[in-house]
Amino acid sequence: MKEQDMKFGTKAIHAGVQPDPTTGAIMTPIFQTSTYVQESPGVNKGFGYARGKNPTREALQANIAALENGKHCVAFSSGVAATDAVLKLLQPGDEVITGDDLYGGTYRLFTKIYEKFGIKFHFIDLTNAENVKQYINSNTKLIWAETPTNPTMQIIDIEAVSNIAKAHNIILVADNTFASPYLQNPLDLGATIVMHSVTKYLGGHSDVVMGALITNDDAIHEQLYFILNSSGANPGPMDSFLVLRGIKTLHLRMQRHCENGREIAHFLKNHPAIEKVYWPGFPEHPNHEIAKKQMRDFGGMISIVLKDKSIENTYRVASSFQVFSLAESLGGVESLINHPATMTHASIPKAEREKAGVVDNLLRLSVGVEHVDDLIADLKQALS
Repeated sequence: MKEQDMKFGTKAIHAGVQPDPTTGAIMTPIFQTSTYVQESPGVNKGFGYARGKNPTREALQANIAALENGKHCVAFSSGVAATDAVLKLLQPGDEVITGDDLYGGTYRLFTKIYEKFGIKFHFIDLTNAENVKQYINSNTKLIWAETPTNPTMQIIDIEAVSNIAKAHNIILVADNTFASPYLQNPLDLGATIVMHSVTKYLGGHSDVVMGALITNDDAIHEQLYFILNSSGANPGPMDSFLVLRGIKTLHLRMQRHCENGREIAHFLKNHPAIEKVYWPGFPEHPNHEIAKKQMRDFGGMISIVLKDKSIENTYRVASSFQVFSLAESLGGVESLINHPATMTHASIPKAEREKAGVVDNLLRLSVGVEHVDDLIADLKQALS
């Protein structure tokens, strides 16, 4: 069966992966080597030095590309390293349009590193694709869109933004971390590049830090691979192996993340201590219809705003969980609670954070795959 004809769960287990030709091992071996013996100068078996290529990583890249219906994938040592590689496609004087609700590490990279190299960033409301048009000029080279966004779950219409980007020959990057390929495939909707923090749902077990870029554009893939090999932000073979193993259960995990997320979102919506719940599955969620169109379900990421605005109460709630763990990151099998203002989004100035709704009394939940009754019981006691 051709990979493109496989259903998602079959792809997750089999795409890009072949039994080891020397031993028949069904799992891709961990090629823990830094270099490869050459038959004669410049003549090798396709591998010269492990920064450039590693067989375990090659299998992983083929697997992730298949999940996103893409031709090419380049894996990096972190999601931020992958983002960094995209920005290295640009030149001083270029401009980037991006959202006003953005992962703090992305914001920090844009403003603290690349602004000083002469790249200009426009942080705008991307929930209406038409807003993009007024910021486009001859220097605009890139649109960077998260959807759903971190942490207020804004939904960006990938197809509509893509149509605008294509009309002006602009690269559109979709950060698909919150949705995962199980829920959403931005390349099918017109994105040029898909970015994943592989650390999250793809790895799924809170034991790997990695990033990935997927594209159908041969020239862009060649540039990104050159950047990886030249800059050296490559993941190791053990990490590649762990992600390959994690992806084999991605469809099973995501199904439970979605089921648990749905129950918990509805529980929180009616809780007296909660002022607001951000979850794209609610009909009243902004751009809910877009989410229904471009996503297969609504995921396990939820943010809540507490009615009691005091920082003392927020800290008390965040520190009171027994099943949820207070920690950065998301997408693992275990449920996490996060306080963006002091954790993942601390690098964004308070005024900018609050404009996007990231207030001090907002908490972000990554709903895991535990039994939902235990998770709801934990929420009840922490919010009491």
